[in-house]
Amino acid sequence: MTDALSRLLQSRDWLMADGATGTNLFNMGLTAGDAPEMWNVDHPDRIRTLYRSAVEAGSDIFLTNTFGGNASRLKLHDAQSRVTELNRIGAELGREVADAAGRPVVVAGSVGPTGDIMAPMGPLTHETAVEMFHEQAEGLKAGGADVLWLETISAPEEYRAAAEAFKLADMPWCGTMSFDTAGRTMMGLTSEAMARMVEKLDNPPIAYGANCGVGASDLLRTVLGFSALGIERPIIAKGNAGIPKYEDGHIHYDGTPDLMADYAVLARDCGATIIGGCCGTMPEHLEKMHEALSTRPRGPRPTLDQITEKLGGFSSASDGTGEDAAPARRPRRRSRG
Repeated sequence: MTDALSRLLQSRDWLMADGATGTNLFNMGLTAGDAPEMWNVDHPDRIRTLYRSAVEAGSDIFLTNTFGGNASRLKLHDAQSRVTELNRIGAELGREVADAAGRPVVVAGSVGPTGDIMAPMGPLTHETAVEMFHEQAEGLKAGGADVLWLETISAPEEYRAAAEAFKLADMPWCGTMSFDTAGRTMMGLTSEAMARMVEKLDNPPIAYGANCGVGASDLLRTVLGFSALGIERPIIAKGNAGIPKYEDGHIHYDGTPDLMADYAVLARDCGATIIGGCCGTMPEHLEKMHEALSTRPRGPRPTLDQITEKLGGFSSASDGTGEDAAPARRPRRRSRG
């Protein structure tokens, strides 16, 4: 256990990751349709502010502003030739902030999906996907990222391609998928199927889990699905701050800081070791999450009813594994704030 994340995991029984990248950048002036990765070059001070806000809120891990930094996604902005540059600079800015933190902080190089459908259903071959992920990984490695962080993946084929690419880059990694369709990823994978896939990889991640998806309740049901298998690999929970709502011309997430504090403690009690937020999660959410994780004692593994009592109802009756076919609970608005 020599990499920075593994050392932290060895010394702590929970770690806090960061919150939203996109939501925070939109609040700083990013316009819909723009490539956030361009800000690594055009507005480096804003990216440093993004990273620093997570560290100051107590995060042990923060993700770089490189989610869409692969050739396929950057091609939409005629920037496919800048993959290495944009990822390297995104990681370098993170390295600056982490090294100035005064405590161990992990810089996680964010790697999102290519945006293409994998063969045979779509045009993206395994070889091309590996090449794209490898190119991005090398840029993040050159910039000083401690670990690569695959996130919001739906297809198992894409997850496997990334694992192969990260082995070529000789970098440790973590990987999450997004479960948003009745407890399954968009391509139909359940929590159980993902966990079993991870264990069969030639280059498995340090930690695996779920991010984004629908709401905090659904994500914790997925985490329970992971932990029920008894696999000894750290689980990641990175849930959205409530449910998105369109108000006054923009997307607003209704999860309050207090709700996310409850979510963080429940995530830990569900079996997650690395706990953070995704869409809508701001520094004020992270501060409350860190306070709750630091002060509230561990509890028994929560039931589905206890999760809905604290966080609101599930979006579907089942998580796809056949073990919880009860009717979906209706959200409790008073809990969401």
